[in-house]
Amino acid sequence: MYNWILWFHIVSFVSWFAAIFYIPRLFVYHVENSDKKEFVEVVKIMEYKLLKYIGIPALWATVISGGILIYLSIEGNFNWFKSGGWLHAKLAFVVVLIAYFISLEFYRKKLSADACHASGKFFRFYNEIPTVLLLLIVALAVVKPF
Repeated sequence: MYNWILWFHIVSFVSWFAAIFYIPRLFVYHVENSDKKEFVEVVKIMEYKLLKYIGIPALWATVISGGILIYLSIEGNFNWFKSGGWLHAKLAFVVVLIAYFISLEFYRKKLSADACHASGKFFRFYNEIPTVLLLLIVALAVVKPF
């Protein structure tokens, strides 16, 4: 059972990151083409659907399956959870990633209302944050350095 849940967790994580990486790219297209109303209206729909129909379900699937994996790993052996700081560090980075994901909804709403004044350059930079978090989270999960 554990391996199937791990498989589901990895698939969910990949799906969530697909949304996390693509939404800021849509924001770049949105702000850099603000003079093209028809294009912007299409991008607004894409931003909404990507966040609501892929990003949010993938977030919940990742969090729930991750919680189940932790539970199955510590069941009857609570010392495992206390034995190293790698899991605590990984979970801390996941919390930061969730906050980042919530911020994407904040920006989506502002862009949807034509009230966002951030530049394409800002969103290009903002899109690098999840890359750093991805590297840290996967390194902690695989290497378990402490």
